[in-house]
Formats: sequence, structure tokens, C-alpha cells
Amino acid sequence: MTYPQALKDHLATGVTTLARAFAVTRKDGAVLGFTDHDRDLAFEGITFRAGSGMTAKAIQQATGLSVDNTEAFGALQSEAITEEDILGGRFDGAEVRGWLVNWADVSVRALQFRGTLGEIVRKGGAFNAELRGLAEALNQEQGQIYHARCSAVLGDSRCRFDLNQLGFSEERAVEEIEEARVFRFVNFTGYDDRWFEKGRFRVLTGKAAGLVGAVKNDRLGTGDIRTVELWQALGAAPAVGDMVRLEAGCDRRADTCRLKFANLDNFRGFPDIPGEDWLMSYPVGAAINDGGSRR
Repeated sequence: MTYPQALKDHLATGVTTLARAFAVTRKDGAVLGFTDHDRDLAFEGITFRAGSGMTAKAIQQATGLSVDNTEAFGALQSEAITEEDILGGRFDGAEVRGWLVNWADVSVRALQFRGTLGEIVRKGGAFNAELRGLAEALNQEQGQIYHARCSAVLGDSRCRFDLNQLGFSEERAVEEIEEARVFRFVNFTGYDDRWFEKGRFRVLTGKAAGLVGAVKNDRLGTGDIRTVELWQALGAAPAVGDMVRLEAGCDRRADTCRLKFANLDNFRGFPDIPGEDWLMSYPVGAAINDGGSRR
């Protein structure tokens, strides 16, 4: 890492006025600033709050493509970082930048770290978050996967299906909720039983706004009562009256793409790829072994 000359000169004095400052940019666009100094600092249009409940350990860095590692930790003691936001996933994958800064002259500083927030662990009213460097993205799998089912996500740029079309999404107010996971709606007709199964459940308003759940079960019962169950509870529970959006589900099969969405032209799977039974098969005398189609 190359420090600016002004910071090198300050370090060379032997008597320093240094602090660490971190900026966290969440995926919802909120930017939060934190510092381990005992008073607020401000630069780059960000106010870094002192005593805001977050600090960090020393940063470990290496040459090459090694991943930078460090941790952020603190107490859930301020409005900047709340247990509800952590549970709600609002800090998941947030961008993190860390500076070494001369608090007596904040123009003298160096960007030491840039990466994302990883795993966040809560315990005893405190949190501990893993900070992942930019090289972490190189550990993720890339490229096409050959699979019988579609590899696209319904509605994304590869699928190209418009979920805003009539009949493929519904916005309604929450009527009954159980454990932030099971939702019941009265007079929710117009959609077949299990229509939203494997779809997305988006919270639009309230303290849980922005959270998204995956639909496990969608059942239309007697009295036109529809029960929607998520695979796991949302991090923050919506309240009765909050608006939610349900999006049609897709099991990524070619038949579903063709019959339910009429979108087979954009199907991104390989439905005719041989299965494991074909790979392990061998010729037998009682069968026709001419290399023809197995269908």
C-alpha cells in the first residue's frame, strides 16, 4: 500500500493523531460512517460518527490475489446499527471502505481497505462482522452450468419475462401473519392453487420494506382463504396493513416456461441433456445397441 507523502511525513514525526474511519454503503443506498475516534469526523461528504457502535481490528493484506481479511465489531447501541436491520439483511453484502486518517487534519488520509461485509454474528447485544476484500469475488463460480432446468432467475435480463403483466404479480396489504413466515389473505382469488409457489414475496412498506422471501407453499383453501408460507421467516416481521407483492413462481422446467409463461424462447436450460443413468449405462445383448435416440 502506498501512503500519500503528507501521511508519511505525519507518521515520521513519531507523535501521531490517527484514527480509523469506515463507510458502509448498503444495497438500499444508505451510507453510514463510523470512526473509532472520540469525536465525529467528516470528509468525502460523509459524517463518521464517534461512539456509533462499530470499530475494526487491524487489516491483514497480502500481495497477489490473496483475500484481505479483517473484522468489524461493536455493540448494538445506536440508531446507526440496529438488531432489526441486521436481522433484516440490510447490511448483507454492503460495500465497506476503511481509511487511516489524521483526525487533526482529515485531508491527510489513506484508503486502506475496500470490500464487502460478509457473515454477521450477533451475540449478547453485540455484533461481529467479517470484512471481505475485493479478491473475494474471484472465489465465486462463473460461467454457464449445464443443467436440465433453467439457470435464469424469473424476470431477470436473461429470462426477459415481464412480471408486471396482468396475472403474474399481486400487491396486497398484510391481513394475518404468523411468525413472520406464514401469511393468510381473505378473498384472494383469480390465481390457481400453488400459483405463487417458488415465487418471491416482497415487502413494499413498513419497517420490513425491501425484504424478500422465497415462497415455499401457496394454498387456496376453503372460504377463498389463501395461505402463503415462506421457506424461512423474514428478518423483520411486516405488520398488518403493510403492503406486499407476490410474484408468480417458476420451477425452472421447460414445460412450465412454455405453458405458464409462454417464454420458451428464453429458456436457459438443457432439458435433453443425458442424465446419470445414461452416463453409467452399458450395452446388453437384449437391447438394440445402434447408438440411436433413447427416447
